[in-house]
Amino acid sequence: MEKKGFIKRFLPYYKPYKGTLALDLLCAFVYSLAGLAFPVLVRWLLNRLAGGSVAIETVLIVGAIMLGMKIVETVCRYFMITVGHIMGTKFEADLRRELYSKLMIMPASFYDNNKVGDLMSRVNNDLFDITEFSHHCPEELFIASVRILGIFIYLMFVNVYLTLIIFVTMPLFIFLAFLLNGKLESNFKARRKKVGEINSNIEDSLSGISVVRSFANEEVEMKKFERDNSEFVDIKSKSYKLMGLFFSEVTLSTGLLYILTIVVGTIFITKKVGGLNWVDLMTYVLFVQTLYSSIDTIITYSEQFQTGKSGFNRFAEIMDVPVDLVSPDNPESNVNYGGDVELENVTFSYTEGGKEVLSSLDLCVKSGTTVALVGPSGAGKTTVANLVPRLYDVNGGAVKIGGTPVTEISLKELRRNVGIVQQNVYLFNGTVKENILYGKPDATDEEVVAAAKAAGAHEFIEKLENGYDTSCGERGVRLSGGQKQRISIARLFLKNPPILILDEATSALDNESERVVQKSLNDLCKGRTGIVIAHRLTTVRNADKIYVITENGIAESGTHAELMKLGGIYKSLYTLYEETA
Repeated sequence: MEKKGFIKRFLPYYKPYKGTLALDLLCAFVYSLAGLAFPVLVRWLLNRLAGGSVAIETVLIVGAIMLGMKIVETVCRYFMITVGHIMGTKFEADLRRELYSKLMIMPASFYDNNKVGDLMSRVNNDLFDITEFSHHCPEELFIASVRILGIFIYLMFVNVYLTLIIFVTMPLFIFLAFLLNGKLESNFKARRKKVGEINSNIEDSLSGISVVRSFANEEVEMKKFERDNSEFVDIKSKSYKLMGLFFSEVTLSTGLLYILTIVVGTIFITKKVGGLNWVDLMTYVLFVQTLYSSIDTIITYSEQFQTGKSGFNRFAEIMDVPVDLVSPDNPESNVNYGGDVELENVTFSYTEGGKEVLSSLDLCVKSGTTVALVGPSGAGKTTVANLVPRLYDVNGGAVKIGGTPVTEISLKELRRNVGIVQQNVYLFNGTVKENILYGKPDATDEEVVAAAKAAGAHEFIEKLENGYDTSCGERGVRLSGGQKQRISIARLFLKNPPILILDEATSALDNESERVVQKSLNDLCKGRTGIVIAHRLTTVRNADKIYVITENGIAESGTHAELMKLGGIYKSLYTLYEETA
């Protein structure tokens, strides 16, 4: 993002805080003038002293003015540090809210191509840097600018020639500093990218820690970590070398500015150029210190500007990703969710121009019936399940519920009326009750218990350490596979959707758990329109209709008895399963 485009896009975020920002900059202005007053008062006092004796009362008055200016300076600084930082924190919260809201509506394909660790880095690390930049940069750059301008105007009245010499040489020092500073931007971007990669890999390893340990691959993971960590050290070392050159140049420039001021000032006094005297020279020396600190501030905060800009660019990258899966502007309000679920001439591929997973597929699930989708892996069974709640959009054809295309239905309403039970159950790091309530957040305790009983989960929940208030642990780690699955089913009983999708819901369970969970699933399917995806073919014998899906589409369809009689793919798969079971 070019600087002009960046500023134009960034400034609107200040709008809710324009009053606070204006007051902050006013305090910065007063703070700047208060800082400039000290050398001016010192020069005035020393000039009186050089001309003869100074009355004690005069000295005390000047001292009182200095004290007053220092109090004003202190109050302004306090405001800038407290209220200014609070503004920056609210600024960060606004950006985080906007980014999180965007992540909530991103399509499933976005998460297929982005690592969670990198997204977490953008939500936390990048936004913190933006906060520091949003508060400090306007304030500190404003203070520095006011002081430089104030010093220039005042010193022009002291000695035009020496002032011009100092200010003419300054741009050279500043140019060199900014030249080095510009090289830091690309390094900052690489550093952020690497932090995101490290976060992603750590999250991946820790999430799969049981797999890592079962294969005794701790050393493999450590090597991957050390590789990333080493690359991070290299990137950061390069940035510190650039920073070393940068600040060394600033130190050298400051020293040269002091030397130039003292040497030229002394020559001017000797040659009586412009009426410069030793008091004026001392004033110049005092102002050069302020001038140096102001230039240093501009350069230092230009570095923070680069850091903040880099973070905002990464924020903008997410915000600029187009969201294809959006609710229609005028969604259909009279949808018959109890009607048929149909896929008409559906074509779909996961990537643009990629291999078609489904091609001209026609499939109908009659209202109140359950159909089963079986067949080899990769044939598109789960894809069908993803298209009904519109986790992905079809490339061609249409998915309809009760005759209404899902693209004409509000996403929120559509997904509220479609329930999914997956093989890999995700439980949040909360209590059992909180996880069941996810199906209906405003449900009563009685409704939660009723849903758990319907799912066959109440009995084991009651035996847990704290019953319904027992913590599930991260991803439900404290519960068995069968227990997690039954809690997820209880969640759906509470949600009570008219359309149900079971995607390999029992394939990861042992025989005993499968028997209990299958009974719960059968109860859940009663009176609903259901789609069941299964490899364990014994679980789909009672389906109203079975579709055998292959890479070439629907190869066979019928009831269990009809397909067994047909003696085709289904019978082969069923016979094979019975032999290996």
